[in-house]
Amino acid sequence: MVKYFCNYADIESTWDQVVSAFWQRYPNPFSTHVLTEDVVYREVTKDHCLLTRRLLMKTNRLPRWAEHFFPGGISRCVYIMEDSIVDPVNRSLTTYTWNLNHTMLMSVEERCVFRDSPEQPAVTQLRREAWISSSIYGFSRPIQEFGLARFKSNQVKAMKGLEYALSNLQGDAPQRMLRDTVKDASDKAKEAAKSLASAAAVPQKPQQYV
Repeated sequence: MVKYFCNYADIESTWDQVVSAFWQRYPNPFSTHVLTEDVVYREVTKDHCLLTRRLLMKTNRLPRWAEHFFPGGISRCVYIMEDSIVDPVNRSLTTYTWNLNHTMLMSVEERCVFRDSPEQPAVTQLRREAWISSSIYGFSRPIQEFGLARFKSNQVKAMKGLEYALSNLQGDAPQRMLRDTVKDASDKAKEAAKSLASAAAVPQKPQQYV
């Protein structure tokens, strides 16, 4: 069984601005859990679409109840693959994301479509869909409910991060304050990455099961 989620949002910015801000979302003070982002592949097709694949690494704090089922040495990072298609002719940006690890515990797939609003030229419409599943027998339903709650919380942060990038592009906030806030967010992400790397280097005691 898969948990399905869908919602819509209007972004009060033109499609061109939203696409520009999309590539400049990180770092931002609302997404300090995003540690790294790397472009794996990029291509411009014959019909002028931009195809991009990116790999993102994020912190992944397990809920307390999940820690009883998984060894203490389990990775606290989640690797996310993101495919995106920018279609300048039809003025759409479509993204597909899914997690590469922890898939037995929970798999989260997301699709977002950003389009021009036909009624409001200065507004971009966003349709977001998500599919959440778990392979843990007997616990799949509560894990999916937890995953949906976390997904909704993360999407609120994602929207705030996008709005932050838009305000930076549009000059709605003092540039010095923006630079300082971004630097602070970047420093926090780097420290989190260092802590995770140090923890991974420490040998873990074997997990005992009765």
